[in-house]
Amino acid sequence: MSTRRQLETIRLDRPKPGIAVATLDRAERMNAMTNTMFAELEWLAHTLDREDDLRVLILTGAGKAFCAGYDLADADHLTELTALGMLDQQELAARALTAIRGMRIPVIAAVNGAAAGGGLALALAADIRIGAPAARFNAAFVRIGLSAGDLGTSWLLTRLIGPANAAEFAYTARVMEAPEAERVGLLNSVVPAESLLDEAIALADQICANSPGGVQLSKRALQANMEIGSFAAALELENRGQALLTRGADMPEALAAFKEKRRPNFTGR
Repeated sequence: MSTRRQLETIRLDRPKPGIAVATLDRAERMNAMTNTMFAELEWLAHTLDREDDLRVLILTGAGKAFCAGYDLADADHLTELTALGMLDQQELAARALTAIRGMRIPVIAAVNGAAAGGGLALALAADIRIGAPAARFNAAFVRIGLSAGDLGTSWLLTRLIGPANAAEFAYTARVMEAPEAERVGLLNSVVPAESLLDEAIALADQICANSPGGVQLSKRALQANMEIGSFAAALELENRGQALLTRGADMPEALAAFKEKRRPNFTGR
């Protein structure tokens, strides 16, 4: 599948080998989501995941916002849908965010501004979130008569910031500014706006310096063990991953590099 598809709502850049930056590109609408954007996010995640040399994806927004959620200018038709029609709409959006979260490589959200509703859910779907001082979050769903349990938010938010914090944040639909988001764990760090993308790329560089297979199986273990109900099951998954990685080329290369006092040359094979 080619990455040459003409995208309408996302701009894709390659700042360095192994790193891709996907910028939501509807600045005039605060990068609000449409069905086209959902389809393009899903397509992009599946397409990039087929690139053997890609190590990290960075998500950010054009202009002053990260993503303002579903575009309410397109929302009037939602009340006219049947229950099954609305379920189809939800599943279209859910597939997009599931595809982003399920990528084999790490995803970093560089949150440059408002992340509301579905934009919050998209940020939560990333593995790591760093923000500019203007980053702010809210679960806006209840303000328009919907549930904050949308697109994985109820599951991911609770695990990131704890049940009580998530409940207060979701029920009030208040805005959480960047300093609080960092304090409660929604953001990994807050950095100056002018260096946000550079900081995201520097973080991606640190990830790229490690074994691709090791990073990918680490991501798989971290995500899977959020859903596993026992310590024994978690150990079983971890043991299997470690056993598989010893059969690849990167671990012997790392041991040889250590003995020879040089940087390892990881290939991911």
